Amino acid sequence: MPAAFNEMTLPDGSSRPGYGVLKRWIDATSPESLAHRRLEAELLFRRIGITFAVYGQNEAEERIIPFDIIPRVLTRAEWQRLSTGLEQRVRALNLFLKDVYGPAEILKAGIVPEDLIYRNPYYRPEMVGLRLPHDVYVHIAGIDLVRTGEDEFYVLEDNARTPSGVSYMLENREVMMRVFPDLFAEHRIDPVETYPEELLATLKSVAPHAAQSEPTVALLTPGPFNSAYYEHSFLADKLGIELVEGRDLLVVDDVVVMRTTEGPKRVDVLYRRVDDDFLDPLTFRPDSALGVPGLMNAYQAGNITLANAVGTGVADDKAVYSYMPEIVRFYLGEEAVLKNVPTWRCREKDACAYVLEHLKELVVKEVAGSGGYGMLIGPRADQATREEFAHKIRANPENYIAQPTLALSTCPTFVEEGIAPRHVDLRPFVLTGADKIRIVPGGLTRVALKEGSLVVNSSQGGGTKDTWVLDA
Repeated sequence: MPAAFNEMTLPDGSSRPGYGVLKRWIDATSPESLAHRRLEAELLFRRIGITFAVYGQNEAEERIIPFDIIPRVLTRAEWQRLSTGLEQRVRALNLFLKDVYGPAEILKAGIVPEDLIYRNPYYRPEMVGLRLPHDVYVHIAGIDLVRTGEDEFYVLEDNARTPSGVSYMLENREVMMRVFPDLFAEHRIDPVETYPEELLATLKSVAPHAAQSEPTVALLTPGPFNSAYYEHSFLADKLGIELVEGRDLLVVDDVVVMRTTEGPKRVDVLYRRVDDDFLDPLTFRPDSALGVPGLMNAYQAGNITLANAVGTGVADDKAVYSYMPEIVRFYLGEEAVLKNVPTWRCREKDACAYVLEHLKELVVKEVAGSGGYGMLIGPRADQATREEFAHKIRANPENYIAQPTLALSTCPTFVEEGIAPRHVDLRPFVLTGADKIRIVPGGLTRVALKEGSLVVNSSQGGGTKDTWVLDA
C-alpha cells in the first residue's frame, strides 16, 4: 500500500495551505499544555453527557466518544470542490429514488440491474407510485469521504437512511471554542452552529401541501435505549421541536397527531430516527412497539412528510453505490465530480473470482452493512479470518462487494505518545429541501486512533475531530 497523504505537512517538511498557523501553534505548545487541554475537553464532554452505545456480547455499553484536540483543516478551494460534488451526488440520489419508485427508467435502460433493486431488503413496494411532497426522498444525507492525495477525494458510502453523527460535529466545535479561544482568534473559520436552523428550515420546506401555514415538526426516536439517543434529544432541543416516541403519536382519519398537555396536536413533518421496519406495525413488522399504527396510511394520504422517506435504503446499498457514476450521468448528464472507490461486485462471477483470489489485498463489505461491522480488511486480517470470509462470499456472493485498500490521508493527532499522524475520513451533512440544498461547511471528521488502523468508526475504537473550513 502506498504511503498515506499527510494533510498538514509537505514532503519537504513545510506546511500545506491552511495549516501554517496551526503548525506554528502546535510547535509552540508544550505536550503538558496539550495534555491539560485534552483533559479539559474530556471533562466538558462528560459534563455534557454526550455518549454512544457499543453493543457487545451481553449488553450495550455507554461510552464517551474519544475526541482529538488537533483540528482538521480544509481550505476554501478544497471545500468548494467538495460541496459542488456533494450537491451533485445528492441531487442524483433523489432523482434515482423518484425513478425506481416511479417509472423505473434507469432499470428499463439496463443501467442498474432490476434484481439489485427489487430483491434489495430495503426496497419498499409500498412506495411505488407514491408522489412525495416536492419529490424529496433524502432530506438528510451523510456522505462519507476519504482523501488519498492533494486533489483525490473519494466517496466511500452514501448514508441515505438515518445518518448520525451531526451532534458530535456541533459539540466538537463548541468544546474547541471553549478550550482553544487563542487558536480561534488566529483563524477565520466558517461556522457550523447554523446547522440546527438550516435543518429546521429544510424540514419545514418539505411539509405536505395539506400542512398548516406554520408546519409542526417533531423528531421520532426509538427511545433512550437506542445508541444515538443522545443525538436525538440534542437535535430536538436545538431545533426547538418535540422529541416523541411512537407511543406519543396516533393517527386519526389519516392525520398524525401527538399527545400534548393541551390535547392532540397535528404533526406535519416527522424527522424519524426509526428504521423502516419499525415505523408502522400495520404495514411492516407487526411486533414493533417503536412505531405508529397507521403512519403509512397518513403518509400515503399525503398528510405527513417523513424525513428521510421510506425506502431510501436502496440508495445507500453498497452494490447500488458502485453504479453511482452511471446514475449521475443518467439523470444529470454530467460526470461525477466526486469519484467512487473502484468496486468489485461479488454478484458478478468474474468479479467474485478476482475477489476470492485477492482477499489479502482488498477490503470486503456487506452490501447492507454499516458501522464498521461485517467487514474484512484483507491486509490486516489473518489467514483464518480470510478463509472464513471466503466461505461467506461463496455461500452468498450477492451480499458482498470488495474495494482496494486505500491509503487514507492522515492528520496530526494528539495520542499518548505525543502528536502523530492518524488516518481520517469525513462525513459532511447535506440537507435537501423544497427550496434548495444546504451544506454546513465541514462535517464530522472521524479518526482511527490506533496506529496503522484504517477503521474510524466509534463503535470500533475511532474518535472524532473538529473540522475547519478556513474563510481565506
